[in-house]
Amino acid sequence: MTHHFCPSQLSLDPLGPDWDCPLGSKDLEEEEGPWGGGSGLPPPGCFPGSWRQDVGLDCKGSLEGAEARAWTVYGYSLLQSCLQQAGLPETQDRSQVPRTGCPGAEVTLCILGSPSTFLSVLLEGGVQSPGNMLLCLSPAWLTKVPAPGQPGEAVLLVSKAVSFHPGGLTFLDDFVPPRRATYFLAGLGLGPGRGREAAELARDLTCPTGASAELARLLEDRLLTRRLLAQQGGVAVPATLAFTYKPPALLRGGEASPGLRLVELSGKEDQETLVKEEVGAFLHSDALGDALQVAVKLSGWRWRGRQALRVHPRGELGAVADTVLALLEKLEEEESVLVEAVCPPARLPFPGSPPPGPELAVRICAVVCRTQGDRPLLSKVVCSVGREDRPLRHQSSLPQTLEVALARCGLGEPGQVAVVRQRVKAAAEAALAAVLALEAGLSAEQRGGRRARTDFLGVDFALTVQGRTLTPVALELNSGPCLEACGALEGLWAAQRPRSAAEEAAAAPLVETMLRRSAHYLMEGKQLLLIGAGGVSKKFVWEAARHYGLKLHLVESDPNHFASQLVQTFIHFDVTEHRRDEENARLLAELVRARGLQLDGCFSYWDDCLVLTALLCQELGLPCSPPAAMRLAKQKSCTQLHLLRCHGPPWPAPSLHAVPCCPLESEADVEKAVHQVPLPGVMKLEFGAGAVGVRLVEDAPQCREHFSRIARDLQGEADHPGIGLGWGNAMLLMEFVEGTEHDVDLVLFGGRLLAAFVSDNGPTRLPGFTETAACMPTGLAPEQEAQLVQAAFRCCLGCGLLDGVFNVELKLTGAGPKLIEINPRMGGFYLRDWILELYGVDLLLAAAMVACGLRPALPTHPRARGHLVGVMCLVSQHPQVLSSTASRETLQALHDQGLLRLNLLEDILVPGEYEEPYCSVACAGESPAEARLRLLGLCQGLGIDGPHYPVAHFLSHFK
Repeated sequence: MTHHFCPSQLSLDPLGPDWDCPLGSKDLEEEEGPWGGGSGLPPPGCFPGSWRQDVGLDCKGSLEGAEARAWTVYGYSLLQSCLQQAGLPETQDRSQVPRTGCPGAEVTLCILGSPSTFLSVLLEGGVQSPGNMLLCLSPAWLTKVPAPGQPGEAVLLVSKAVSFHPGGLTFLDDFVPPRRATYFLAGLGLGPGRGREAAELARDLTCPTGASAELARLLEDRLLTRRLLAQQGGVAVPATLAFTYKPPALLRGGEASPGLRLVELSGKEDQETLVKEEVGAFLHSDALGDALQVAVKLSGWRWRGRQALRVHPRGELGAVADTVLALLEKLEEEESVLVEAVCPPARLPFPGSPPPGPELAVRICAVVCRTQGDRPLLSKVVCSVGREDRPLRHQSSLPQTLEVALARCGLGEPGQVAVVRQRVKAAAEAALAAVLALEAGLSAEQRGGRRARTDFLGVDFALTVQGRTLTPVALELNSGPCLEACGALEGLWAAQRPRSAAEEAAAAPLVETMLRRSAHYLMEGKQLLLIGAGGVSKKFVWEAARHYGLKLHLVESDPNHFASQLVQTFIHFDVTEHRRDEENARLLAELVRARGLQLDGCFSYWDDCLVLTALLCQELGLPCSPPAAMRLAKQKSCTQLHLLRCHGPPWPAPSLHAVPCCPLESEADVEKAVHQVPLPGVMKLEFGAGAVGVRLVEDAPQCREHFSRIARDLQGEADHPGIGLGWGNAMLLMEFVEGTEHDVDLVLFGGRLLAAFVSDNGPTRLPGFTETAACMPTGLAPEQEAQLVQAAFRCCLGCGLLDGVFNVELKLTGAGPKLIEINPRMGGFYLRDWILELYGVDLLLAAAMVACGLRPALPTHPRARGHLVGVMCLVSQHPQVLSSTASRETLQALHDQGLLRLNLLEDILVPGEYEEPYCSVACAGESPAEARLRLLGLCQGLGIDGPHYPVAHFLSHFK
C-alpha cells in the first residue's frame, strides 16, 4: 500500500474547481477581514458565553463612530471567547480606576490586532513581562505625538488596553498619563478601515516595531519572496512562471532563479501570442519535474489571504493560457499572474499498512523568530491533515504536531520524523535569514520607519520528493495565519494541563525579542558614569555601548587607557587607594558637578571600584545598592561571618549556606585560626579576585607558609594590578567543603529576583583553585539548580544587595549549596558572553538599566538555545602552544569561522606563580555531550590537552 502527501493542493487554498472569490477588486475590498483593511460592519460572531457586556470600551478624549465601535465590541467578544476556550478567566474591567505607572521608564509591549491571531503572543507576554503586554482593540486607544528632537518620527502613547498577567489573567485598563510604547506590533492592511489605521500608527515610530505595511507588502508578494528564498536562502520553492505588469524595483533585473521564470509585460492587452509561447515552454520544461498539474493564481498585496485560482492538468496548454489571459485583465501595477507546479504527492510504501483509503494531504506551518544577533530560530511546527479532495486552508482544519500528522500518513519512525523536522527547521530559518538580509539593504522609508523590522515569520511548506529525498517546499510567507495555528495547537490542551518545562510557546522567542528591543529603546542616549575601565577582558563594553547608544563617561586611573578615546568624557582619577574611598567619592562628585554632567546612572563592573561606586552614587543621589552592603560583600570573611548570624525567619535562612572562617591580618591570627577552622581549609586574599593566591592548606605549617609567602609577594597594587591589593593583602582561612563548583549570575531589582543563570565548573588543579573548565547551562537536576539559585539569592539579600547584577560562587555539597563568595558585580571571564549567546540576555545592559533605576526588560524564564563547554588556557601550562598551534591569531581565526568561542582574558603571555587564565576556548553543541566532544577534539588537535593539563579530566563533571 502507498500513502500519499499532496502538499501543493493545500498551499493553493482552492475551494473547488471554480474561482473561490470574485475577481473584481471592488468585491475583494468589501470582503476583506477585520484586520486586513476592510470596511463595513464586523461579521456576525459565534461567541456563546456569559461574560459581562457593560465594560468600559470607550476611550476618554477619543470618539468612535458606530462602525468603529462595532469592531471594538467584536474584538472584545472575540477575546473573551478565546479566553473561555482556553479555560482562562474573563477579563476584569478596572478602567474606572486609571493606572498611573511610570511613563518613559517601563516596558510597554503593545499589540493592535485580532485577539485570536495574537493570543499566544499575548499570553506569553503576560508570563514573561507581567502587566506590560497590552492588547489594543481599537486604533482610538492609541495616539501618535511628534517626538521632540526627532523630525518625522512620533512617540506612540497607549491610553487604554487589555493588560496580560501570569495565569492568563487579563484586565481592561485606562492609563493616566498614557503609557509610552516601547514595542509595537500591528495586524496590517492597506485598504480603508482598521488595517490602514494600524499601518499609519506603525509608520515612523521612535519605538521598535515588529511589522509595517511596507514590509508586509514585500513579504506577502509570492513572486518576490519565492525569488528571494530561491536566490538568497537556497530554499526549495515550486516551479513558477510569472507574468508581471510593471514589476516592483526589487523584481527588476537580477540573476535568474532555478525554476522561476519572470516575464515582464509592457501592457495587459494583446498578449495572447506571448502568453501561449511562454506557457507552452513552461509546461514542457524539466523544471516541473513529475508534476501532473499546474495552478494559476494572482500575486500581489490586493490578493493576500484570498486566492483566486484554478488547477489544470499539465497537458491543457490552451486552458492554462486562457486562464492567464483572463487574469491579466485584472492586474494592476506591481501585480503578477503565476503559473506554478502542483507538487506531486510523496509516495511512502509501508508493508502491513491498513487498506487504501482517501489520499491524505498535509500542510506544514512553521513559525520562525529573529533572536539575539539577528539569528533566526524555529519556534514551532504545526501541521494540518485532510483528504486530498477536500484541500486544507488555514482556519479550516485542526492543528496537529508534526509527529501526529506524519504518523497519520504512514511516516511514524522517530528517526525519519526527526530528519523531516530538521529539514523544515533549516528551510524556515533560511527563509527568515533571507528576509532579514533583504531588509538590511532597504532604507528607513522603504521599511516604513527607522525601527521597523520583521521579528517573526510564518512559512507554509509542502512536503514532496526531490531526488529521492523528502524535501519541504516553501509555498508562501505570512505572519498571522501560522502564528494563529500554533496558538490554536497550544490551546488544544491549555485548559487540560499546564505547559511542562520542556515545552515552549511558539511566541516565546518573539516575546524575548520584544523585550530585548524595548530595553535598547529605553536605554538609548542614557548618560552613564563608569568607574574603572578594566583590561582586555572588558573590551566588549565599548562596542556594546556603541550598539546600545549609551553615552559613557569614564573615571580611570590610567591616563593612557585605550578607552579614554571611546567615551564622551574621560576623567583621570586615581581610584586604586581604597582606604580613601569616602574622600574620593566626594571629590569625584564635585568633579562631576563641575563638568555639568547630567547623569542617568553610575556603575562599575571592576572589583576594585565597587565600594567607591556605591559611595559616589550616594553622593550624587543615583540608584545603587548601599555602600555598607557592597563593603560586606567585598570583604570575604565579613560576608561569611555575617551570613552565619542570619538564622531567619524566613526559612531556609542564609546561615545554612555560609562556611566557617577566620580573618587573617597577622601571624598570631593564623595560629588562632588553625584551632578554630577545621582543616583542610582554603586560604585566600580577603579582597582578592580571579582566584589569585587561593590555596588548599592541609595543616598548620602549610597555613603559616602560605601566609608568609603572600605577605612577601603580594604587598600592594603594583605587585599584581586588578586583584584588589589596593585594599591591602589581608587573608582569611575558611573550611574546605567537598562538592561541585558552580557560578550563579543574578539580576536583582528592588530586592526581586528577575533572572538567574547557573553554570558548572570543572575540577580545579589542587592545591590551586584557578578555574579549568565550565559548562552552561547547568547539567544539574532542576531541583538542585533551584537550590543553587535560591541560595545565591538569599545570600545577596542577607548582605543587603537589592539592586544590581551579581555573581555568586557556590559549591553543591551533600548538605546543599555552600557559599564560596559573592562578587557584587557582573560575572567575569566568559560569563557575560556565554549568557548573551545562549539566552540572548546581556548582563551589561541589565546592569546599566538597574543603574538608571529602570527595571531590566528580561524574560521571566529565559531558555538556553544550546550548550557551551569551555576550557581555560594558562601561560604556565601552555607556553609553547599559545605561541604556535594555539596562538592568538589561530584561535581568533577559528572563532571567526564559528568553530570555537574565544574569550581573551589577558593580552600578553607572561607566566607567573600568581597567574590568571590567559583565555577561554569553548565549543557549542545541541547537547552537552556534543559540545564536550567537540571541545576535547579541538584541544587535542591544538595541543591544549596533554598529560600536564588533562582536558578530559576537567570535563568529567559535565557527563
